[in-house]
Amino acid sequence: MRVSRIHFRACVREPTTRRAAGPAGQRGVVLFIALIVLVAMTLAGIAIMRSVDTGNLVAGNMAFKQSSLSASDNGIAQAFNWLTATINNPATYATLEQDIPAQGYYAVVSNPPDWTDDAVWAGQSFSIGTDTVGNSVDYIIQRMCDNAGNYTGVNCAQTPRVGGEAGNSQQVGGSSFTSPPMVYYRVTVRVRGARQTLSIVQSTIGIQQ
Repeated sequence: MRVSRIHFRACVREPTTRRAAGPAGQRGVVLFIALIVLVAMTLAGIAIMRSVDTGNLVAGNMAFKQSSLSASDNGIAQAFNWLTATINNPATYATLEQDIPAQGYYAVVSNPPDWTDDAVWAGQSFSIGTDTVGNSVDYIIQRMCDNAGNYTGVNCAQTPRVGGEAGNSQQVGGSSFTSPPMVYYRVTVRVRGARQTLSIVQSTIGIQQ
């Protein structure tokens, strides 16, 4: 009898292993994260710079606005000085019964115009010039009366007012002046400053006649 030999060949499969990421791969991840952080810090820096610039701009505009308002006080003072000097001078007192455009004075009050319109001020206001910080100051004076002429014969805002239909103490029971009356004037001041700053200020002045 012939005996056959069967050979068995065992196949042994070697286990596979996964290699861990080396230093080169880690450096790539770190670089990507660093770029993201750099972009975020750059955007944050730009935002802070813009915020600071805006804050400085707002603070500067507020300072210029305050400067123009302070300059308006000078315009009101100049108008008051001119009025009192004209009223206290017998030679010029009667001139206030009519308009004096060269001095920005008007004997009749009008309906309030658009004071921001340059046409209202052109040739009708009095300029006191430009101050040391660059504010140009102009004013217009309006007597608070309905018509031109002497204040005793026209309707004017004054204290005390004439009482009674017949006028000043010409009738029994009619009120009379116990002191020289006070006539009121409206002064409007326009100030143009830096960065196109514009301020309009009004003041009512009562002057004893």
